[in-house]
Amino acid sequence: METGGLSKRLVNVANKLIGHTTGGLGTATVVACMFFGAISGSGPATTAAMGGILIPYMVKAKYDRTYATGLSAVAGGLGIIVPPSIPLVVYGVATNTSIGDLFLAGLGPALVVGALLIIVNLAISHKQGYHGQGSFSWRELGKALWDAKWALFLPVIILGGIYGGVFTPTEAAVVAIFYSLFVGLFIYKELKFADIWKIFYKNTTFVGGIMLTFAPAAALGGVLALMGVPGALSSFLFSLTDNKIVVLLIVNVFLVFVGMVMDTTSANIIFSPILLQALKPFGVDPIHFGLIMTINLAIGFVTPPVAGNLFVASGMTGIPMEKIAKKAMPLIIAMFAALLIVTYIPQVSLGILTLFR
Repeated sequence: METGGLSKRLVNVANKLIGHTTGGLGTATVVACMFFGAISGSGPATTAAMGGILIPYMVKAKYDRTYATGLSAVAGGLGIIVPPSIPLVVYGVATNTSIGDLFLAGLGPALVVGALLIIVNLAISHKQGYHGQGSFSWRELGKALWDAKWALFLPVIILGGIYGGVFTPTEAAVVAIFYSLFVGLFIYKELKFADIWKIFYKNTTFVGGIMLTFAPAAALGGVLALMGVPGALSSFLFSLTDNKIVVLLIVNVFLVFVGMVMDTTSANIIFSPILLQALKPFGVDPIHFGLIMTINLAIGFVTPPVAGNLFVASGMTGIPMEKIAKKAMPLIIAMFAALLIVTYIPQVSLGILTLFR
């Protein structure tokens, strides 16, 4: 779907919806990243696809180029929070947690993160005078929605099929692949048969790398479990405090540091089972912790030195990572605020699950 003309249609929907307002293109960037994240499941892919289109638009509309790049990088983190999400799948496999429930629970946190990023963008835009372009038109919005309907329908198929009992999350992936191939080849007609081999090659090497990571990480997890590390960690946390609020704060500080220095998959596979077992005595729900873990990893995408999203954004614009991070600091702070909201208000994640149980 990334190759088949999806990106520009999602951007067009977001732009027609809110691009005419002050800070509208910045808000459209956040909304477009949410749309695209509901399909790609990847932070760097969302940053590359949406930033590649919207950064030039924002610069043309007199946005500061470094700010536009930073906004695209931070909003790209929504790619792993909005379901379906690759890190949520990895977390589900690593901790034996329902992937379908994790996907559904991700909707609330994604909306919280998106809303806070939009609020900060609006505040900055009013201060800097980043005005919108054109005027709102129901007709133009309708045309954009109609043109993007096949792309927008894909998350509905995935989540609706899982919760309707039509197929499992694994089977949903197969359905999504064939649906995407059909739409890209025969409806949008922007995906060529010659592209398919390149796509398969790219994703096979990606999945192969994950599998090679899983094997030693699973072995390490087994060894650590035999050595009693999760229990020892839980006892250590209890020795510090029996206050759940303080314990979750300590774990979040640790995960922020982990996200700064490790790639998402390795961090997820190694630390999520250990930390989850350590937190169970404190009454932390596995699904709730999955979203805490994922938001921490999303913050890691924009906090150096690893900072995958910043690396992608810097590569697109040539602006040094440290300059992008400095300009994006208010947006990164908004991500931290969202993390605290999701951490200490479990119903943001778990509330929607009560409707399906």
